[in-house]
Amino acid sequence: MDSLDARMERLEGRLRRWQGLTLAALVLAGVGLGTAALRDEAPRTGELVASRLVLKDARGRTRASLEAGPHGGAALVLNDSEGRPRALLGVGEDDSPRLRFSTAEGESLAELMVFSDEAPRLTLSKSGGAELFSVGLQVDGSSRLELADVTGRPRAILGADEEGSPGLLLVDRRGQPRVELRVGSSDEASLVLEGRNGQVFRAPGVQ
Repeated sequence: MDSLDARMERLEGRLRRWQGLTLAALVLAGVGLGTAALRDEAPRTGELVASRLVLKDARGRTRASLEAGPHGGAALVLNDSEGRPRALLGVGEDDSPRLRFSTAEGESLAELMVFSDEAPRLTLSKSGGAELFSVGLQVDGSSRLELADVTGRPRAILGADEEGSPGLLLVDRRGQPRVELRVGSSDEASLVLEGRNGQVFRAPGVQ
């Protein structure tokens, strides 16, 4: 007949085995529950959700950033090798899309923008900010092309009104109209020349 000590040792061995099995079962159950929770919470479409993403090169300089603004705008910015913003593709807080190319100092050189879903505008500028060329459509259906001097003052304006009637306006360095050529809504042509001292010549209307 086993001694009391032998029976106690066998009992303690069984208890230790049961404790080990119980702990293993709890660990496996915890892993299973954690995996199920992650599977339920993870996007099923492979999406990565973030309000800002930054791409850096081997030197640690930012080369691109994608960010959603706090008031609804969003923009993708591309930087040059020195980390300076050079290109932007974005949507403003008013939902107007914009594409812009800039100098290393951040001055706009070219920009394409759309206002109110129906009024696109393209501008080309010189280093320093003055717009030298712009073309666009207006909300009312008219169109306008402007050529400017080095100060940004429009000197030649070509456009068509909302009915499609074209016109050309030439402006001097003071911003005063000097030549106006138009074709009206009834297809009549007109020419107006203004001299430096205010003299005006109006060509007879031609049908």
